[in-house]
Amino acid sequence: MRVGLYPGTFDPITFGHTDIIRRATVLVDKLVIGAAINRDKGPLFSLEERVSMIEAECVELSKQTGCEIVVHPFENLLIDCAKDVGAQIIIRGLRAVADFEYEFQMVGMNRALNDKIETVFLMADAKRQAIASKLVKEIARLGGDVSKFVPAAVNQALIERLGV
Repeated sequence: MRVGLYPGTFDPITFGHTDIIRRATVLVDKLVIGAAINRDKGPLFSLEERVSMIEAECVELSKQTGCEIVVHPFENLLIDCAKDVGAQIIIRGLRAVADFEYEFQMVGMNRALNDKIETVFLMADAKRQAIASKLVKEIARLGGDVSKFVPAAVNQALIERLGV
């Protein structure tokens, strides 16, 4: 069984994320969504809320694609998380050249730690390339409409959390 790990903070999950998830399911039999516990980023949503949002968005995707999709919170090194979940590949989404520079460095470090786990980059769909959780939160905080960027349930959660 080919297992992939798609890690991120997913604070919150966006249509950019779900695009990468959908496309990653073609490459693996089981896709683990690694929800990072990154206290330094000061997430808007708790880990439990983020996991719940990811799971809710992935139920239908799993049915449609036939790929098993599970969410796995992690706080250790990405390469150790990949080993923990039995992943042979790490899936990373790219939006722009700036993403590539950072990701290129990460691949080098991860390969130095474990050269048996490959990293695969998927370009976000052109319609989704500008979507970033950080920008979605900023737009929502300022009262903007983010319904084009996030699933309906996530949009509602943002409205409730931010009181906008």
